[in-house]
Amino acid sequence: MILSDIEQRIKAKIEAIGTPLKDWDISINYGIKTGFNDAFIIDGEKRAELIAQDPKSEEIIRPILRGRDIKKYGYEWNDKYVIIARLESDIPNKYPAICKHLEQFKGKGKLGDNSTTKVFKRPWWAWMQEPVSYWEDFNKQKIMYPNMTKFMPFLLDNNGFFINDKGFIITGNNLSYLIAFFNSNIFKICYRDNFPELQGGTRELRKIFFEQVKIPNIQDIIAEDFNKLVNDVQIEKDNASLRVEKALILALELQEYEEYILNYNINSL
Repeated sequence: MILSDIEQRIKAKIEAIGTPLKDWDISINYGIKTGFNDAFIIDGEKRAELIAQDPKSEEIIRPILRGRDIKKYGYEWNDKYVIIARLESDIPNKYPAICKHLEQFKGKGKLGDNSTTKVFKRPWWAWMQEPVSYWEDFNKQKIMYPNMTKFMPFLLDNNGFFINDKGFIITGNNLSYLIAFFNSNIFKICYRDNFPELQGGTRELRKIFFEQVKIPNIQDIIAEDFNKLVNDVQIEKDNASLRVEKALILALELQEYEEYILNYNINSL
């Protein structure tokens, strides 16, 4: 899709003062790759059952979102949990109820029988791939977003959710400002075409494309204002989303394009 003349002017102004995300003090990483979601991702009923059998099970069961669960500034949680099957979990020796649950998924073409597990000599009960270098990031405040999406929604998570490999997480500084920018009409106007278009207008937000996006850095004092604004949006205060959009227009000196930006609707594309 070719940007209109006004969209090109907005993008040129943003990029002239923008810094590529790869040069920001942030980290962008994949969600977890279990290798066999049917075994490791469970619902609330199964979680309760495992904890009833062995209360220690609760130690390694955490809530998880899928890419499709993420909405603009929010989420629709489907009561899903993930079993934390890291090597240090030592499930066969520490968590008998969970081990018994996983054993039913063993077999050819099932749990423990994939090329990655075999090459790296992972035990049958462990995740296929462990996010060792960024494990602690899942416990931090983070931005979460789907890897493929038509509407480009972003969530600021403070609740310790995990996400599967259909999504990414961003940790680091100025997250409130960044999520305000990502969820804004300005971002969609300027950068929707930076991401490959798939069937049905879906965009692929892979890290390799995302890191090239140029976003203006702002003063710390303005960044603090966005902390409150984004919090107001997430607790659904009146007109908070509109106030965020207007704050971005002001901070980025885009007042001459305000009417176009505020009336832009990605859903109509």
